[in-house]
Amino acid sequence: MLKQIKYVLPAPLVRMDEISVYQPLPNNWTDKINPFLLLHHWVETFKGGQKQKEVGVGPHPHCGFSPVTLIFKGGVHHRDSLGNSSEILAGGVQWINSGKGIVHSERPIKALAEDGGELEIIQFWVNTPAKYKKLPSKYISIQESELPFYNFDDGKSMAKIIAGELFDKHGKIATASPMSIVSINLKKGCSINVPVSEKYNTFIYQLKGNLIVNDSQRIEDKTMVWFENTGDQLDFRAEGDSQFILFSGEPINEEIVSYGPFVTNNQTEILSAMRDYQMGKMGVLIEDFI
Repeated sequence: MLKQIKYVLPAPLVRMDEISVYQPLPNNWTDKINPFLLLHHWVETFKGGQKQKEVGVGPHPHCGFSPVTLIFKGGVHHRDSLGNSSEILAGGVQWINSGKGIVHSERPIKALAEDGGELEIIQFWVNTPAKYKKLPSKYISIQESELPFYNFDDGKSMAKIIAGELFDKHGKIATASPMSIVSINLKKGCSINVPVSEKYNTFIYQLKGNLIVNDSQRIEDKTMVWFENTGDQLDFRAEGDSQFILFSGEPINEEIVSYGPFVTNNQTEILSAMRDYQMGKMGVLIEDFI
């Protein structure tokens, strides 16, 4: 049985400090699709002639959830207070279990800043169950060549499994709660049927192309489709080459209190997180630019 469509939501362009991003979540209808809290789509063409320290997002803290970055064009240089410094290129994934607190920065790779070029990334936030919010932070980086993938019947279309599973393929990320996150590329004319749990909150975000969802709804780029929690199948047909991400996760039925980069279960914990950051308990990041 197909999951019915609840909402079709175009992603508005919003200003975030020095950059503009498409933001399908949160939106005017909901502040979250539990356990998913936020989704940003950043597309930028850099002119070149800049220093890396002048672009991207500088040091900032997180705690109590997982900020995840998917890179589609260009590359991202991650640095953090755990001592990690890594460059993830197009097709790769950065996953942070922020736990009790981490400070990190995300900037376009040096070549993009200096020589120019395109950057396209998705960043989304996934809540963490209360019992894991105080664990030590962990950073995970996966290049595209390391991701498991599934080839569809047309021999041209494919899916990359980031977390959870699709058919007989399993993602490498051990998530704090059950979920599936899959990046799907369909060539024009390809039709697929994807199984999803009836118990999971499910939506897709379309980056590009024209897609027919459940044989009824046509969507274009920068659009989110949110489904009802009934049925266990989704149908997709590509009218043109299409690229989208499938998000499906078991709800975490706990109180959520957030303040900026902190996600906790009550206001007291928010105040504690703010104090920990101010006291340096989440670590310190001093970026080293070469």
